[in-house]
This record gives sequence, C-alpha cells and structure tokens, in this order.
Amino acid sequence: MKKPLIVLTGPTAVGKTKLSISLAKAVGGEIISADSMQVYRGMDIGSAKIRPFEMQGVPHYLVDVLEPNEPFHVVRFQAMAKKAMAEIYQKGKIPILTGGTGFYIQAVLYDIDFAEHGGDNVYRRELEEAAKAKGPEYLHDMLAKVDERAARAIHAHNVKRIVRALEYFHQTGRPISEHNLCERQKESPYCFAYFVLNEDRKKLYERINLRVDRMMAEGLTEEVRRLRERGFTRHMVSMQGLGYKEMLDYLDGQISLEEAVSVIKRDTRHFAKRQITWFKRERDVIWIEKEEYHQDEKEILGKMMSELALRGIRN
Repeated sequence: MKKPLIVLTGPTAVGKTKLSISLAKAVGGEIISADSMQVYRGMDIGSAKIRPFEMQGVPHYLVDVLEPNEPFHVVRFQAMAKKAMAEIYQKGKIPILTGGTGFYIQAVLYDIDFAEHGGDNVYRRELEEAAKAKGPEYLHDMLAKVDERAARAIHAHNVKRIVRALEYFHQTGRPISEHNLCERQKESPYCFAYFVLNEDRKKLYERINLRVDRMMAEGLTEEVRRLRERGFTRHMVSMQGLGYKEMLDYLDGQISLEEAVSVIKRDTRHFAKRQITWFKRERDVIWIEKEEYHQDEKEILGKMMSELALRGIRN
C-alpha cells in the first residue's frame, strides 16, 4: 500500500506558507520545505523564511539546517527530504512538501534516479572555470547545441544545472532532457495529491512588489551585509539567490539601492512566471485558482480536503 504524500506548491508570494499551516493542522501533517534558499541559516529575510511563531507548532524540516557555504542541490535535497519523510511516517503523520522549487518536488514525487555515471571532476571543473571566465551564457550556448530542450528549461544563469546537464551529456552521450522525460513518466511510489496554488497575474505581481518592499523595511540590506562580513561571497550558490545578488551589487557600489530594489522586483516577477510555466507542464496537478474561491482560505482548504478524501489521503 502506497504511503500518503501531499504537495502544496505555486509561484512565489502566492500564499503557500499560511495555507500549508492550515492544511497541516487539518490533516495531521508535518511540513518539508521544498525551497532552495530557506535551507540556509542566516538567510531569512531574502528567502521569505517562515518564522517560528508562524509555524504554530507544526514541525518543519529542511529549514535552517545548512550554512550558506555548504552545497545544496537536487540530489542532496532528495536524500534529506526522504529522510524527513521517514521520520514523519514513523510518527503516523502525513508529509506535506511545500515550496516553489518544482524540480525538487518532482525529484521526490517520482523518486527520480540521479545516479552519477562515474562522475568527471576534471570536466566539471573545466565547465565551472569557463563559466567564470566567459560568463554563464557561454555554457548555456554550449548546452543549447547538444540539448535544446534542456537549454529552454534551464535559466541561462543557473550554472549549477547547466553544468550538470553538460556533464551528463559528456558522460552518457544522451541529452539530460531525454533522461528526465523518462524519469517523469515513472509512476509515483506515493498516494499523493499535488496542489498548485495560483492567483490572477496582476494581483500576484502586486503581492511580489509589496513583499520586496517589506523585505527592505525588515532589513534585507543589513542581512546581506552581515553575510558578506562573515565571508560569504557572490560566487557561492546561496548568494546567487534572488535578492542577495542584487544587494551585493548595491553594497559593492555597482548599482544604486533604488536600482537594486527595482531589479529584485522585476526578476522575482519573471521567476514567478517561469514557476507557473513549469507547473503547467507537470502531470497529475490540481490547480487551485484563488479567485474561484473568492480568495477565502476556508473555501480553498475545503476544496483541498475534498480532493484528499477522493484519493483516500487522511490521517
């Protein structure tokens, strides 16, 4: 019999965090963060990290567990998430995977195989050095020549994923997009419900702009300054996160504070658009459009509970 798993995702700033707490209380669940930034200690404001009082006693996993200079990628996330799920099942609770990193969710939901094909540290270092010397776009162009589908799916500045895709092709002679497509066709080992919370685009963009203003008021600049003083640099994956790299540009005198805030808002809106595109490609998704439920959390939660009952997911 398959074990239960609930996924609650959607674009940034749509309201996943608050809803996830209500959902966890309703089903007897515990939350695993599917977020590539909230895992880092000291990166609170820029990642819109849930605060302890907001958790309302609901246990959270994969929040505040790594230092910003520690590696974190989909393979490590998958391993950590599966360990957390085992703990949650042991308690007789239901894991709720919450966050906006679609690739991370996919990795757990379909138990994607990320087995390394021997590894090639020399080639990986060559690629990383090329990215530093010639810019991430150079690597992205390399990828487009051997795996156009992967190049379309991976942002030109996501060096980590581009390197992995090129390395996979180098090792196997197969496009990683082909491998991922095969993995996505796998049946999930879980009895799951995959909710995507969404909102009218104009309202979502307004929420994003207001969130960035709130981050600035709460001290994002000071947070990034403290991280820089601790020795965390822009070359680290964590410091490439939205909000952090722009604040580093401001602190390094490359742009004004006004420009930094404007770029954060613009790039976060673009990020939200890419997230929605990703989720539209996913199968077995239950879309929750907030306008259809009058933006009422009780109505939304009622719909979710009905869907869970249909799938036999209950505590």
